[in-house]
Amino acid sequence: MQLGAIFIDHDIFNIELPKPDDEVIPGVPWGAVEAFPSPAYWAYQVYAHRLHGNRIDYKLGATLKEEVGACLLGGHGIPSNIGLAAFHHVRGRGAFGDETPPENILLEWLKEPMSVNGRMVKYRFAKQKARYLAAALQKLSTEYPPQSSGKALRDWLLDIPGIGYKTASWVARNWLDADDVAILDIHILRAGLLGKFFDSSLTVERNYLQLEEQFIRFSKGLGVKASELDALIWLEMMSSAATVHSIMGMGNVPHQGQSRNKSKKAGK
Repeated sequence: MQLGAIFIDHDIFNIELPKPDDEVIPGVPWGAVEAFPSPAYWAYQVYAHRLHGNRIDYKLGATLKEEVGACLLGGHGIPSNIGLAAFHHVRGRGAFGDETPPENILLEWLKEPMSVNGRMVKYRFAKQKARYLAAALQKLSTEYPPQSSGKALRDWLLDIPGIGYKTASWVARNWLDADDVAILDIHILRAGLLGKFFDSSLTVERNYLQLEEQFIRFSKGLGVKASELDALIWLEMMSSAATVHSIMGMGNVPHQGQSRNKSKKAGK
C-alpha cells in the first residue's frame, strides 16, 4: 500500500492506493503516486479534486444544439479559445434557436471578425464548418436523438457530416455526463502511452473503439468515472505540455501522436 496526502485547510486526508508494482489492469502497474503521469498519480488527482470540490465543468451549451455547435466549431487545429469564441458569436446571432439558419447565413456569421483576448481574429475553415453546422442543426431540428446512453447518442451523431468519433464522443460525454465513451485526443493518447494503458500499436484513426475500450477499462481499474478521468487527464496534460514533451523526448514513448488532430475539447 502507498499513501497520498491531501491537505485541505488544516486537515490532512490520506488516500490509500495499491503498491506501485500491483496492477491496475493486467500488464499495467499502478506506479508511484508522486510519479507523473503514473496510474496512481491520476487516481490521486481525481480524489484530490473531489475532496477540494474542484469538479471540472465540461458542458459548453445550454441545449443539445448548442453542445453540438460548440464541439463542432472546435478542434482540427482550431485553438480552444477561438472555437469557443466562434460558438458564442453564432449563438449571439441566433444560430441555435427554433429556426435553423441556412448555410449561407451561418457562413456570413463565421466570416465576421471576432474579439478574442482583446484582438480581432477570423475563424478558420468558415465555409467547411458552416456546411457541417447547417447539416447538424437541420438533423437536430427534425429528428429525435437517442439519449439513453453516451454510445447511443454518439452513434446517432456520426451520421452528421464533419462529425467523427472524437467529436461525437465529446458531445455525448459533455451532454450526458457519459462514462461509456471516451474523447481520445492527443493529450489523452500521450497519457495512455506514458502510463502504458494504451496499446502503442493502435492508432486513433484506425482503432478508436479499441482504444476507447482500453481507456474505459483503465478508469474502472482505478475505480473512477471515465468522464471525470478524461477531463482531468486532458487538463493536466495540456497544462504540463513542456514536461510531457521532455518525457517523450527521452524516448520513453513512441511518437504515435504526431498524426493526431489537436485537442477537440474547448475548455475540457
